[in-house]
Amino acid sequence: MSSAGVNRNQVGFEPPPYPYDRLDAYQKMASEFDGGIVDLSIGTPCDPPPQAVIDALAGSGSERGYPASIGSENLRRSIARWMGRRFAIDVPISRIAACIGTKEFVATTPQYMKLRRPGRDTVIYPAVAYPTYEMGATLAGLRALPVPMNAEGHMDFASLSEDDIARALMVWVNSPSNPTGGLDDLKYAANWGRKHDIPVFSDECYAEFTWGTAPQSILQHGLDGVIAVHSLSKRSNLAGVRVGFYSGDAEIVDYLKEVRKHAGFMVPGPAQAAGVAALDDDEHVRVQRDRYKSRLEMMAKTLTAWSGIDIALPAGGFYLWFNAGDAWEFTEKLAREGGALVSPGDFYGAGGSHNVRVAVVQPDAKLAMVAKRLGV
Repeated sequence: MSSAGVNRNQVGFEPPPYPYDRLDAYQKMASEFDGGIVDLSIGTPCDPPPQAVIDALAGSGSERGYPASIGSENLRRSIARWMGRRFAIDVPISRIAACIGTKEFVATTPQYMKLRRPGRDTVIYPAVAYPTYEMGATLAGLRALPVPMNAEGHMDFASLSEDDIARALMVWVNSPSNPTGGLDDLKYAANWGRKHDIPVFSDECYAEFTWGTAPQSILQHGLDGVIAVHSLSKRSNLAGVRVGFYSGDAEIVDYLKEVRKHAGFMVPGPAQAAGVAALDDDEHVRVQRDRYKSRLEMMAKTLTAWSGIDIALPAGGFYLWFNAGDAWEFTEKLAREGGALVSPGDFYGAGGSHNVRVAVVQPDAKLAMVAKRLGV
């Protein structure tokens, strides 16, 4: 075979620095405090899951065999029951499947959707957002197209050109938003996607932590043309167990189930058993909601008093998100004076470059320690 025309010196993909690695210098600075660093940069839960979940994880006996890639029937039925209780919707278990947490789903789904519709090459996502929406498109060799929010509270789809729409492979929406805590208009997004024959994937990992309204899902506006994505990492403090699921459009769920089966994606059997126990218990989520609400109020009060910035509570999620002027300067000053680490907003897109995200995922005693260090 001739190699004529092949550019042997063409530069391939080089992964960019992982966002949180850029905080290493501030992490070292904050770690020098007596009592150590208070890490508010990453949304890693600190509170324990219910004992029944730990018991299920340890005692299922399911570690010996290969688990079902789509999730056990017990897990999918518990998911369906939970969605019925939380969102008042009836989703058949045939339209539900498990994933290994949700980050891998967000990162890998664009390449599979591209195989399904090879004539399209664009992934649309919020302009200020969880960085994996963009990275998933990049890893698939696709065009990542950020879209800002508009004054009506939804993504500004009107800003898209006819060419953008014709090239669109899929849309990501995220409500409550990471990092902003804003609530998107999911009905509007679903209807827009159906009108243009573009699947809408709704990342709803923070749905249990919606403060001013009842939890919301895009599936409340119909299953066709949409996929809702959920995780137990935040809801049940199971980030290390990696249990997530997706549900919605029958054709898309069936397609992704088969592709993912070939790729060997399987939530471990013990993790699936733990997922059943977690989803069937709503009380621990109520307790966790109260914890996060209290911590949001505590840190908003502390940082407002220290910085002079009026920091409002979010509509959802467990992050404070506010304009700090120079976000990196704020991050350094807080690490130096309070021993706390937060995330500069440019981690989440250029539109957040002046903002800071504070994850209230540390125990009350550690948050109080930050306040004491800051003299608040």
